[in-house]
Amino acid sequence: MQIAGLKYGTKLLELVEFPVARCRDGSATLNEIQEMLDRYGKLVVKPFFYGGVGKKAKAGLIRFVDNLTDAIRAREELSFITHTWGAKTLRASGVTFEEFVPSEIEVYFSITSSSLKRKPIFTITPWGGIDVEEVPPDKKREVWIDTFIGIKSFDLTNNLNDLNCPEEYISPLVQHLPKLWTLYDNYGLTTIEINPMRMKKTGNTLIPVACDLRAAFDQDSHAWRRLELPSVTFQTDITPFESEINRLRTYQGQSDVLELNPAGTIIPFMFGGGANTAATESLGEKAIFASDFGGNPPYEKMYNVSRIVFKHWYGKANTLLIIGGKANNTDIYVTFKGIFDALRDHVAAHGKKPLFTVIGRGGPNLVQGMFYAKDILDRLGLPYRMFGHDTSMIAVIEYAKKIDAWWTETGRKEFTDKLEAPHAA
Repeated sequence: MQIAGLKYGTKLLELVEFPVARCRDGSATLNEIQEMLDRYGKLVVKPFFYGGVGKKAKAGLIRFVDNLTDAIRAREELSFITHTWGAKTLRASGVTFEEFVPSEIEVYFSITSSSLKRKPIFTITPWGGIDVEEVPPDKKREVWIDTFIGIKSFDLTNNLNDLNCPEEYISPLVQHLPKLWTLYDNYGLTTIEINPMRMKKTGNTLIPVACDLRAAFDQDSHAWRRLELPSVTFQTDITPFESEINRLRTYQGQSDVLELNPAGTIIPFMFGGGANTAATESLGEKAIFASDFGGNPPYEKMYNVSRIVFKHWYGKANTLLIIGGKANNTDIYVTFKGIFDALRDHVAAHGKKPLFTVIGRGGPNLVQGMFYAKDILDRLGLPYRMFGHDTSMIAVIEYAKKIDAWWTETGRKEFTDKLEAPHAA
């Protein structure tokens, strides 16, 4: 669950009284837009996308306007513009009009949970802004956060001094940045990123002002519910594949999927939250989607889910990965029968293409399920490798990645040539 921009981000920041650029959404009247222009002199017009969509500035989707005519033209151009973010092309849902904050520097600041050390870290640079990826390592700092203490003022001061931040900006930053830890720690966030943060001069005072925000939430934590954000906040564009699968929600068995990369090469049937997390993180861009098909789904549901998956992805993938821990209640034979019956029927209807199957599973009726899978794969003439519960999930996932790489480079051709070669007399 993610949000980006100030349309909903403003409410987050105001909870901890962090200064934020004034913002109105695309429904603002002409008089309201003119009032903002009169007050701030210049506005920033941005397309609004649901979900944590970024890189809008680098894609040339931001407009700076200083008159009403240009502001209206920008709204017309950007309200329904498309933007490629990761592997998806998304359509905007309106725009925001935001205060332009003059500043001599742009500060980048984020807090995120490190999967490497299982600790939160903050990243800071006074030489960042939207081009933070190009900032050399010696110009930014990553600092571990003690969760019992939070962000310490002297950590901010020392690191900003080490980065040669102009002295007049250090005190205002040290005064306000710890508020973001309060927000992160109290409301179930896994990431909060302010990029850019501009230094606004009010009289003789400098104030750091958030000019954009990206935030991600732990959906298993109830803390974010205290924000009372409207349910539409976390809406995202639904792909045809996601829509078709997610119609199969029932009381028994998980079914929701999240399409990650339609150009990926591994079809991952994940069973259980641990498998979902491990496989999604390890497979990276190779995974076509993230899923959790656990919860002991009945045969009909597993068959229908699998039928949809193969309809969308069988022709594009190299590898079919079926991965999960040692199940307590999920009947492995039933789930495997659903998957491989759907594979058999898809091949019968649409023809066969080379696909390598990797299985790592454990649980009730495992052997029966594996023999059923083996029988169908042998009849289809498709290669496979199976691992039991005594092999680590990560080892199986890494094996699948190596198979996928080999299959892409030479394996598919070798397998196809072997099938097409005339049999020896």
